[in-house]
Amino acid sequence: MATKAGGATNHRMGLYDAVLIKNNHISAAGSVTNALKGALGQHPIVEIEVRTWDELNEALDAGATRLLLDNLTPAEARRWIEHIAGRASCEISGGVTLATIRAYAEAGADFVSVGALTHSATAVDLNFRLTLLP
Repeated sequence: MATKAGGATNHRMGLYDAVLIKNNHISAAGSVTNALKGALGQHPIVEIEVRTWDELNEALDAGATRLLLDNLTPAEARRWIEHIAGRASCEISGGVTLATIRAYAEAGADFVSVGALTHSATAVDLNFRLTLLP
């Protein structure tokens, strides 16, 4: 709710919104292809994390329609998104800060995740004092 109040929107509210295949799932399945094969058709939205150029191409060849591009520089993200050429939607995640989000968005991503919106928020000390009138 706080991020929404600040102008951000969620493309996913929780793990129930989509199948999210992360690096550990890929390792357990043995490959990007195997992980996708087990997930496609289980939910309308299947997103897979890719961390290398080879994983990117394997995911595209295996029919991925939503990619999570992890820990890239803005220049790398632009190159990858140009290579994807609309074959899948792209979310950029990992290392994105409020200072770099514009560069990632300008790279052409459909979604940009900024963990700093939540995990780095500064706490505010609020208190409430009730004073009873006589």
